[in-house]
Amino acid sequence: MSINSKLVKKIILTLLLLIIARLGIFIPIPGIDHDAFYNQIGNNALVNFLNIFSGGGFSTIGLFALGIVPYINASLVMQLLIKSIPTLEKIQKEEGEAGRQQITQITRYLSLGWAIIQSIGICIWIKPYVFAWDIIFILDVVISLTTGSMIIMWFSEVITEKGIGNGASLLIFQNIISGIPQNLKSSITINNYSIINKGIILLPLFILMLIITILVQEGVRKITIVSARQLTKSNQIDPQSYLPIKLNQGGVMPIVFASASIALPNYIESSINNIQIQKLIHYFTSNSALYLTTYGLLIIGFSYFYSSIILNTEDLSDNLKKLGASIPNIRPGEDTKQYLKKIITKLTFVGSLFLFLVALVPSIIAQITQINSFKGFGATSLLILVGVAIDTAKQIQTYIISEQYESMMK
Repeated sequence: MSINSKLVKKIILTLLLLIIARLGIFIPIPGIDHDAFYNQIGNNALVNFLNIFSGGGFSTIGLFALGIVPYINASLVMQLLIKSIPTLEKIQKEEGEAGRQQITQITRYLSLGWAIIQSIGICIWIKPYVFAWDIIFILDVVISLTTGSMIIMWFSEVITEKGIGNGASLLIFQNIISGIPQNLKSSITINNYSIINKGIILLPLFILMLIITILVQEGVRKITIVSARQLTKSNQIDPQSYLPIKLNQGGVMPIVFASASIALPNYIESSINNIQIQKLIHYFTSNSALYLTTYGLLIIGFSYFYSSIILNTEDLSDNLKKLGASIPNIRPGEDTKQYLKKIITKLTFVGSLFLFLVALVPSIIAQITQINSFKGFGATSLLILVGVAIDTAKQIQTYIISEQYESMMK
């Protein structure tokens, strides 16, 4: 079988599963007044944020409403458990493929637990819009939503193993893309600007957002390393021998959690009737200085949090020592660890500032132009779209190169 035919089959499988996952969102859960529910939560900031990852599933309450969200939550919890429980860390590092499969199986069980918890939460949330809210209805909803979530998790694993790209990322990518036409349709209205004028204003701002996003996603600090074998052979430092440290270690997750956290006050404000508390919370639900400061601090805090989870300077230092490599003019061991820690701290701070800048661009556009065309297409969405597109393109390129290499060897 040729390289192209293999690649085409992988792409067809991926697209087929993505289409099925999308269609499942529109299979409604019975017993709910969907029209009343949709009209009531249309302006809910927290629901709008969750809809980014579910493709509108939290507004429709369809079979696949939970989407990949429980799996993402379980994966994050698993990362924390691996860092905090030595046994799990040992399984992942020392037991090879069998250890990774064991970690994957635990993540699946956690996903099931999260799906059940979130399904019960949705049952309580939609109670005012249910025709007959009883134990039978609760069981129906929990079983339906949990089953749908497990099917989506299976789709993501099949795409990752037999298709093209990362399954979970592509499912989120699809959900974001699917929401763009509706968001543009609902937000573009002919008031002070014509559609053409809006396009002229928004296009350069969108390109600016895109450039900054790519810089954030692809920015890397190259730390030169040298090995004893390399010095023995040529007594020169190879510029191609380096340790890459990404500018944004946490990817999109810092801004995801910061956006979710900053959306909570809006939800709380709409849920309570105390005027004084509403006035207090309102400072955190607008583009005020307090709101922006809190948002920026959340992004910076989550950036450092994820950087500490993903990169362990002690492990990096030990691995360099085992490979017989070192950083020029830096002693192996504790000095290398402190040097790497210093570099990663600076990079994380710069990366988080870039993330904050990207997050502010949609608000700046809305303030200057009074145009809300970027509603639902803010920093979180753009970071995910750019990151997934780049990673998928790289994977396709790597697959083609590896297949060509194997055919040459044969």
